[in-house]
Amino acid sequence: MPPAAAPSNALVPRPAVDWPTIAVGAGVYVSFGLLTWFYHALPWWLVPPLGGFIVCLHGSMQHEAVHGCPFRRRWLNTAFVFPSLWLWLPYTHYRDTHTVHHRDERLTCPLDDPESNYMTDAQWQAMSPWHRRLRRVLGTLAGRLLIGPAYFSIQVWIASARQLAAGNRDQWRHWLMHVPSVAVVLWWAVGVCAIPPVEYVLLFAYPGLSLTLLRSYAEHRAAGPVAERSAIADSGPLMGLLYLHNNLHALHHAEPRTVWHRRPARLRVRRNELLAGNGHYRFAGYGELFKRYLFRAKEPVIHPIPGL
Repeated sequence: MPPAAAPSNALVPRPAVDWPTIAVGAGVYVSFGLLTWFYHALPWWLVPPLGGFIVCLHGSMQHEAVHGCPFRRRWLNTAFVFPSLWLWLPYTHYRDTHTVHHRDERLTCPLDDPESNYMTDAQWQAMSPWHRRLRRVLGTLAGRLLIGPAYFSIQVWIASARQLAAGNRDQWRHWLMHVPSVAVVLWWAVGVCAIPPVEYVLLFAYPGLSLTLLRSYAEHRAAGPVAERSAIADSGPLMGLLYLHNNLHALHHAEPRTVWHRRPARLRVRRNELLAGNGHYRFAGYGELFKRYLFRAKEPVIHPIPGL
């Protein structure tokens, strides 16, 4: 059965400024500046884990900004995450689609949930054979992490290009805001720090998006009851920080306004209730995902519940 309504202490008004989130943001931007500044003094193999972590954590900050953190005013949250460290996706596009994703009654539906990785049978039939094989590979964790960043970026760019060509004003607004957010990052990384653009993409942006896809790989599944569609992925402090505890995803969908640093305490209060509600859809850390799904698909490509 679905989880009960959140206790009232989850609905306490937020402060005007959430200082823990500000601290994380300061850490991200300072770390990014130092890593790019000393880039040429570091061995290349050290950059992807560090750069990927920073870029992914910035993406986690974007998620919190969508949900009204660290400021109460939306334009301040947009400014807080303005630099596009991962380059590929306009923040305002993500904000609009992620808001739709939180209409939980349509969660995972390939037609209504912009973040669904499922397809309809009609979409599947319209694909070429090689595209179908690629989608099957993307169902494995290895495929999601290695090929997923390029695949999903290209898919977004193609869809956006079509909408731009059709005169979609929202898409024009998204991309006109995105251009300066990318320009400021490239000005610093390429122009000031002399990092070749290809190396920035491969050693910073690509591993950052790959780490983000690791989180999203575990988040949802197709199920009839709404509460059973969102997972809880336990983690240690490092991964909890990386994802700003969005790995506690069933809790996040039950309490989308709860700030990230309160989620572990809220999970301790509601853990049994949430696990009973989501059918014990849980992973005991990200190591379990690698053991179970590195070369095996976690979900079918076609949504298994027609008409959801």
